[in-house]
Amino acid sequence: MVNPPASRPNVALSDDELRAIAQHLRREPSTVELHAFDAQWSEHCSYKSSRRHLKKLPVSGANVVLGPGEDSGILHLGEHDGERYGVVVAHESHNHPSQVVPFEGAATGIGGIVRDVLCMGAQVIAVADPLRFGRVERPHSHARYVARSAVDGIGAYGNAIGVPNLAGDAYFDEGFDDNCLVNVVALGIVKESEIVHSHAPPGADGWDIVLVGKATDPSGFGGASFSSVTLDSSDAESNKGAVQVPDPFLENVLMRASYRVFAMLRERGVVAGFKDLGAGGIMGCSAEIVAGGGYGADLNLDDVNVAVDGLPPEVIAVGETQERLLWVLPPELTASVVGIYNDEFTLPHVAYNARATVVGRVTQEKRYVLRHRGAIVMDVDIEFLTGRIDDELSYVEAIRHDPGHRELPAVDVEDVFPKILAHRDVCSREPLYRRYDWAVRGTTVLPRGAADAGVLAPVPGSTLGVALSVAGNPRYGRIDARAAAELAVLEAVRRAIATGARPLGLTDCLNFGNPHKPERYGELIAAIDGLGHAARELGLAFVSGNVSLYNESKSGAAIPPSAIVACVGGFRDVSRVVTPGLKRAGSALLWVGSRELAVGGSVLAEVLGIDGPLPEISYDSERAAIAIVETAISAGVMLSCRAISDGGMLTALARLAFDARNAGRRLGAELDFGNPLCEAGGFLCEVSDEGLVDVSGSLKVGTTIGEPRLVVNGTSFDVAALYDVWSKPLTEIYP
Repeated sequence: MVNPPASRPNVALSDDELRAIAQHLRREPSTVELHAFDAQWSEHCSYKSSRRHLKKLPVSGANVVLGPGEDSGILHLGEHDGERYGVVVAHESHNHPSQVVPFEGAATGIGGIVRDVLCMGAQVIAVADPLRFGRVERPHSHARYVARSAVDGIGAYGNAIGVPNLAGDAYFDEGFDDNCLVNVVALGIVKESEIVHSHAPPGADGWDIVLVGKATDPSGFGGASFSSVTLDSSDAESNKGAVQVPDPFLENVLMRASYRVFAMLRERGVVAGFKDLGAGGIMGCSAEIVAGGGYGADLNLDDVNVAVDGLPPEVIAVGETQERLLWVLPPELTASVVGIYNDEFTLPHVAYNARATVVGRVTQEKRYVLRHRGAIVMDVDIEFLTGRIDDELSYVEAIRHDPGHRELPAVDVEDVFPKILAHRDVCSREPLYRRYDWAVRGTTVLPRGAADAGVLAPVPGSTLGVALSVAGNPRYGRIDARAAAELAVLEAVRRAIATGARPLGLTDCLNFGNPHKPERYGELIAAIDGLGHAARELGLAFVSGNVSLYNESKSGAAIPPSAIVACVGGFRDVSRVVTPGLKRAGSALLWVGSRELAVGGSVLAEVLGIDGPLPEISYDSERAAIAIVETAISAGVMLSCRAISDGGMLTALARLAFDARNAGRRLGAELDFGNPLCEAGGFLCEVSDEGLVDVSGSLKVGTTIGEPRLVVNGTSFDVAALYDVWSKPLTEIYP
């Protein structure tokens, strides 16, 4: 018999949900059960208001090995020595924790996403961090503190675990003053024959459930439900208890020990289940891994290694202590696996009471049972606990805002271009990402910042390569959530292609406000529709993703709708990568893509104080532009390339000139084009001979020259002076 609580705990369950739980159980739920349902039925875990709409996204295709549904998705990269290799990719958010305790919140975001990839049997090869911060101009503002500390936390964790930071971006906007966005992406590499799944395999009845890692402590208790409510500054101190404490050095040991366990299981031909402990802690992880295989579970919380004596059972069960993993193992192998963690890699000596320990068993009966001090504190139907939860919320269809100005005014390039380069969303991010290790593991081909995407060669002895890019413009989101999502897909794909990679697949993180407000919910739905439409038009699938809602303050101010997309690209021969910077004088410069002079959501519009419509999207034109770029690369005439994004074509050209300067090449360009600051998407390409490829649909806009100057419609800029303008603005924020 499970005893009901003496008083109702502080949980975020609605009255309807509480009634549904009591009716299903035919009794009042216990304290542990209330906290378990609070976590498992939170937006963060259940996707209860977004699940039905996420089903509209394409999730299968020729490159898809494993779509959404487990800890990570997997895309087919290529073959080497008779083995098929997959790229494992996961995409998450740690927004609420990073706003409250930015260093720890961002650091644990990296830790969690890395474990999601690790648990697929993969070797972790890279991380990335799309970031959105508030106004950082004021020296002692909370927004500046968040921006600095979150970056420090990402660097401290990623560097300590020995994983390169390959890609990312950062936007600074007043819409993120009260709710920063810390999105994180991780990549892994795995032989497709050696994938480990995050569910109990067939025949697992009676198998052991083995908890691995840090001793459970009170940190992170209520984290899942905390991430599913609106932040209130008056609750800042109490909210800190819902943020986990990071230990990257323990994570490093856990990763290496897990690689050893993978090898042992493969040697013995054993298929096991493996899963990261994230939202919902031990309860959430163990319930999901056994339910995923069609089983139940019986756990004894007394067997959990804890950091503090006397922890209440609900804290042990649901607390989200970091650096923990869960195996489902056949009993005859349990001792060997426990020995690898505890003896070979000495977990108990790495962190206080860290260890691998058996905490329960898999059961044929589909019940989820927790015991504590001789009593049953939870006993529920596991399918009810982990099953589909839906919130059928009302919404207002998002209507595209159409600002009045339609024609782009004449621009004084000499006056405006330096302002564009110094803009907070265009200037160099090097002061930010120089805190990150990009070379660790020795597989980096193009480091972060060198090109539009980072590139790795992750398979020793092979020519296979992986590219990773991210995109998502909040200025677009403020105007039109659907179009912004489509443009995020297009830009992420362009960025990967600009390095020479072929797009393999996509991930997304949907960052929005309170879904119980019809306008906000309408924005989320519109963005999902936009993502799906863009992906289908380009023949790509989403294999992983995350939804982060309630990103708004108690005053009701929500963040700009922010669909952030990552694109994974692949190389069959990574030596064909398009390297950074202008290469030689006399090359043709081609603009490949849309020529629409749209201004909406652009940096130029903000600098000039004007409005305008977003760029119109033509997928026929987009596919044609991609084909031109891919043809030029395969023909060997593509010398350098940049996707046109924030700051327009002229900024893309300046970046190519800066890269040449940094490589010691004294090169510049002469450009003749009506408005080179327009941000309509496409590619700026340096080609050695445009006559060797069919470039119909492209436009020759200039020629490279043998001196470090940019001559734009007759106005001359010194490349070194422009580089100085571009490189300095963030050095005050990230000294």
